[in-house]
Amino acid sequence: MTHRAAVLGMPIEHSLSPVLHTVAYAELGLSGWDYGRYAVDEAGLPGFVAGLGPEWVGLSLTMPLKRVALEVADEVAPDTAAIGAANTLVRRQQAGSGGAGWLATNTDVVGIEQSLRAVGVTAVESAVVVGAGGTAQAALAALRRLGETAPTVLVRDPARAGALRAAAERLGVVPRILGGFPGTPLPPADVVISTVPAGTADVLADVAWDPATVLLDVIYAPWPTAPAAAAAAAGCRVAGGLEVLLHQAVGQVELMTGRPGPTEAMAAALAAAAGDRRP
Repeated sequence: MTHRAAVLGMPIEHSLSPVLHTVAYAELGLSGWDYGRYAVDEAGLPGFVAGLGPEWVGLSLTMPLKRVALEVADEVAPDTAAIGAANTLVRRQQAGSGGAGWLATNTDVVGIEQSLRAVGVTAVESAVVVGAGGTAQAALAALRRLGETAPTVLVRDPARAGALRAAAERLGVVPRILGGFPGTPLPPADVVISTVPAGTADVLADVAWDPATVLLDVIYAPWPTAPAAAAAAAGCRVAGGLEVLLHQAVGQVELMTGRPGPTEAMAAALAAAAGDRRP
């Protein structure tokens, strides 16, 4: 039987998820598995999911689908419900019904956490998160795992950060939300995580970066982003979206196939595909 999976979002043409999942299938010896990409927006997600046949095993979700994913799922993992955003839908047999449904879960948390650990971060005392979307909500959960429960969050308009506030409350995190970004000064911090689209945080290129600060910019194309280049030039440790992509995809492969994702093979394939987009 053919097994199908895909990454959805808009835009989606730049996505390297197919590279990661396809090499994982080969490394695991899984024949008849196919992973594609589809341009789908928030309004189109319910219809897309409803039209999938039984051969579909999972979906990776990127912007702008991470919140609406909870609405199309038949079940939401408890930690994902707390975050309030999902990046994965996995087909699951529903107990007692004889049918199958979709489980919403979130591997962005481990992706962010492992990306920070890869550049030497083992604990965080102070952090700044830029943005208030679904990835920012996952960043709050990752920072909590690393010991930071009171990060500063920079947003354009605090009145529009309701979903992030609600997620923070469920996670037991108490953020300080500052409006007016990108005009807001960047507070001193051990770790800065930018979760906004490419170009939105370019103002951070003008910051006087402290070499002790670690920057994680979740963008991976184009790379380096202006903030990443500036932080690296100042001597900061910098992690990029490719690391997040790798580690969250390893988690997705395990969820969709039931077998551990082959991290080394996936990392090598990603490095080859990314070329000059590597940090």
